[in-house]
Amino acid sequence: MGIRAEQKEKTRRTLIDAAFRQLSAERSFSSLSLREVAREAGLAPTSFYRHFKDMEELGLTLVDEGGLTLRQLMRQARQRIADGGSVIQISVKTFMEFIERSPDVFRLLLRERSGTSAAFRQAVAREIQHFTAELTDYLEEKQQTSRSYAETQAQAMVTIVFSAGAEALDMNEKERAALAERMTLQLRIIAKGADAYNKAKRL
Repeated sequence: MGIRAEQKEKTRRTLIDAAFRQLSAERSFSSLSLREVAREAGLAPTSFYRHFKDMEELGLTLVDEGGLTLRQLMRQARQRIADGGSVIQISVKTFMEFIERSPDVFRLLLRERSGTSAAFRQAVAREIQHFTAELTDYLEEKQQTSRSYAETQAQAMVTIVFSAGAEALDMNEKERAALAERMTLQLRIIAKGADAYNKAKRL
């Protein structure tokens, strides 16, 4: 990558980080203006258009990055699982750490999942599908079950996880710990039921 290309990528990154910094419980992406993001990034508003067509394109980039960050963390969790430990317990711990460290990233995914922009809703849906597909791959391999069955189990688990994540955003540390225990139990019940059902099908 040449110097000009590196500088362009660095400036683009600055705009993305500036937008993420301005998100909060009180401020959604839709309330941000191009001028605000550019000012936070230390750039002239006209510089914005060298990197993004408009605010929607920037927003879609944030959604993609948020989803990718979460998936990467869960991949790391699976690597930790390979070294020994409870699959569900480690996964829940990793997810809750993500909520604690990057609440506004997860809040972005939740808000845009049911927002007014069809492009944003579709982008979040794709990220959830990617998340579900990776979990499906893992369940299919570990449980030696059919793809469709593993996918159904993965969908149920992802629904519980995202619902719990929404609750966790406004909880204190003690409440989050209790929520993590409840989520762990719920996921274990699904896993046990799936295992029992899978065995019954083979009889």
